[in-house]
Amino acid sequence: MSDESQFLCVVAPCYNEEEVIDQFYATLKEVLNSVHGLNHRMIFVDDGSQDHTLERLNALAARDNAVRVYSLSRNFGHQIALTAGLDAARGDAIIMMDCDLQHPPALIPEMVQLWRQGHDVVSAVRKATENSGLLKRGSSRAFYGLINLLSDTPIVSGAADFCLLSRQAHRALRKLPERHRFLRGMVSWIGFKRAFIFYEAPDRPAGRSKYTYFKMLQLAFHATFSFSITPIRLATQLGLFTILLSLIYLAYVLTCFFRGKNLAPGWASIIFIVTFLGGVQLAFVGILGEYIARIFEEVKRRPLYLLKQRPPAEEPALR
Repeated sequence: MSDESQFLCVVAPCYNEEEVIDQFYATLKEVLNSVHGLNHRMIFVDDGSQDHTLERLNALAARDNAVRVYSLSRNFGHQIALTAGLDAARGDAIIMMDCDLQHPPALIPEMVQLWRQGHDVVSAVRKATENSGLLKRGSSRAFYGLINLLSDTPIVSGAADFCLLSRQAHRALRKLPERHRFLRGMVSWIGFKRAFIFYEAPDRPAGRSKYTYFKMLQLAFHATFSFSITPIRLATQLGLFTILLSLIYLAYVLTCFFRGKNLAPGWASIIFIVTFLGGVQLAFVGILGEYIARIFEEVKRRPLYLLKQRPPAEEPALR
């Protein structure tokens, strides 16, 4: 394939980003124009924004034929908005990135170079974030440590959704239909030849992060239960260990009885055992419930998202 025939598509989800979207577009456009021998398209997915983000995106599309705007019927979440963009994207290479400029567009030429060298996936790995607090850094390290401990799919710490996919990798990723999506884990799962580039994320030039601690916790749950059955295995092992302790205690009681040794009644030990076993049972029920809830969501077969706007004469999204 010659360089002149290569086509790059950038997918960027947007949610209440009216303050930064014009700056992001201008920066991205300048970088894309600087890459030799590469035509490009920019797909923006408005994730049910409540400000003027959609109006600004439509204004960009009106003056730049390389811009395509899709708008979801409501806020479906960051991972679903990215999925909608991936469904609409076509090209020799696809780049996923956020539009808050914490994923620097300046990295794109290096990503394209590594792709041209034969890598199917090029992931940008965040080493640090400017002005990030201790809690943010600590929770991020704890998240990646936990998911790698529990999951059979290794995920590089700091490797967010900012990555380039070859046509082959993009096609493979779109074959994964699950509803509870953790794309950085899914990218790791599909395999393919992969390269990494490292960067320090700048602070947001405007607006504020839409990823609250609650949303990050939700993402952590999706990652854990979508990529690992270790929690339910641990629950089983803990249950067997508890049964073993109970049998040991029963053997001790019977030994004392046959030896004629009286055991003083102990309400504290009884309460401890009852509450401990009750807690274990509730934990088991909760873990089982998480997996069953995911089965329930999958079997309903609802579409992942609904569109209220797509570009004129564009073919419908596949989901």
